[in-house]
Amino acid sequence: MPMAPARVDESVELLKALADPTRLQMVGMLKRSSEPVCICDFTASFELSQPTISHHVAKLREAGLVEVSKAGIWAYYRLKSHLDARTRALLDALV
Repeated sequence: MPMAPARVDESVELLKALADPTRLQMVGMLKRSSEPVCICDFTASFELSQPTISHHVAKLREAGLVEVSKAGIWAYYRLKSHLDARTRALLDALV
């Protein structure tokens, strides 16, 4: 029996977000961190420009994986606190 179309769409968007190597590594950093991660830490960790890092973070936000808080000029990211069990299990398996 096919999955519900809404669930398929949700799963596809999540998998697209995680299919990029940089985004998968970013999720791993967020998962291992006990504190929110500054956008500047992502920029320092990857050999990518700040606009490219911002693009990747935006894709993770669109997929519902991360949330942001701001302090001064800096943005801090963390995994969403209320990810569903299916998403958490996928992240546990991947990172």
